[in-house]
Amino acid sequence: MKSFTWINLIKSEDIENIITDSFFTPSVLFKHSTRCSISSIAKHRLETDGQMLDSPVKFYYLDLIAHRDLSTKISEKFHVPHESPQILVIKNGDCILEASHLDIHVSEISEVL
Repeated sequence: MKSFTWINLIKSEDIENIITDSFFTPSVLFKHSTRCSISSIAKHRLETDGQMLDSPVKFYYLDLIAHRDLSTKISEKFHVPHESPQILVIKNGDCILEASHLDIHVSEISEVL
């Protein structure tokens, strides 16, 4: 079983780095509200099931309480509404999957990769 590691998304430049890196390795951005139980469930699902992905992928974690400004930038950059919890799969510079709340499933991530 693969090790699961979150990469913290903490500054605006990280978004541009994710886009650039996505041409080599797809990325999953997880926007998490530490005050929301549904968000905690979605995070647990990603941590548990994300280890099963066959494709290499980087998992980025955004704490919405601490970095709401970055969530806004992500929504603008990828033309998606703000949701919490929310995942965006970034590949070749584009958002190829967006899901929120209990519609977040690793099986969908696997399908688009």
